[in-house]
Amino acid sequence: MVDLTVVILTKNEEKNLRKCIESFRGIAKRFVIVDSYSTDGTETLCRQLDTELREHGSRLDFYQNKWVSYANQLNWGLENTDITTEWSMRMDADEELTEELAYEIEEKLDKLKSPVNGIILRRRLIFMGRWIKHGGRYPELLLRIFRTGKALCEMKLMDEHMILSEGTTVTFDNDLQDNNQKSLEWWTAKHNWYSNREVLDHQMTLKNVMCDSLESGGESTKQAERKRRVKNGGYYRLPGFFRAHLYYIYRYYIRLGFLDGKEGKIFHFLQAYWYRFLVDAKLYECEKNGVEMEPQQDLKA
Repeated sequence: MVDLTVVILTKNEEKNLRKCIESFRGIAKRFVIVDSYSTDGTETLCRQLDTELREHGSRLDFYQNKWVSYANQLNWGLENTDITTEWSMRMDADEELTEELAYEIEEKLDKLKSPVNGIILRRRLIFMGRWIKHGGRYPELLLRIFRTGKALCEMKLMDEHMILSEGTTVTFDNDLQDNNQKSLEWWTAKHNWYSNREVLDHQMTLKNVMCDSLESGGESTKQAERKRRVKNGGYYRLPGFFRAHLYYIYRYYIRLGFLDGKEGKIFHFLQAYWYRFLVDAKLYECEKNGVEMEPQQDLKA
């Protein structure tokens, strides 16, 4: 068992949470659940999981906090749940460790010495049961493990990343995977919700209300910095609506998304075309009516 606390945000994650916890295979000392008042069986499941984990020397602590934003919720969890382990980790409830990554964490984490304060993980996406390997989606590099107190989530509305306050990072070899068990109906509802957040985020960026902390300080992945520069300095400079069409062509044809089969066809179309087109449509509606997108509450789906 490694000296690690795993912080997981939940809202109606009864279908995903058990496989997330069990993917650690008993290597984490503690799990912290920060729940935004779920209405399904998430709380009951957490109490059951805590009982099971305590039989093996681990534990799960359940907290509830009102949702403001992902960054607010995660930072609240990192700062208000009495984390005393050497290492902390950010996980989403629909994510899980591969068996190889669990072994790698167990083998390497406690051996890392200063100035290494952060570990970047490779994330693969599973959509409708299929690993999406193409279209520029793999691997996604994310700072997810860090010495406790050495990182916080940047205060952005969209595409928020962990920012390391000091020290250096290393990249582990094996994969974290995003493997949501919910339906396509839930996925589209979630991305409709995301589109409102993205519109507000872009409006705030244009007003220079929110600083880009990946570039103004702290240590994160070069991949995240590059994606943000391309998005804000390239993609959003293209004509509205037309850019969604170009992005889909780039993802599905140029980056070989068609090799991901029927599941890939669905994913790349919905995520690269439909979602981006929806964002442009909402941006156009706001501009036409002279309004700003309202701040979003937690996802209701």
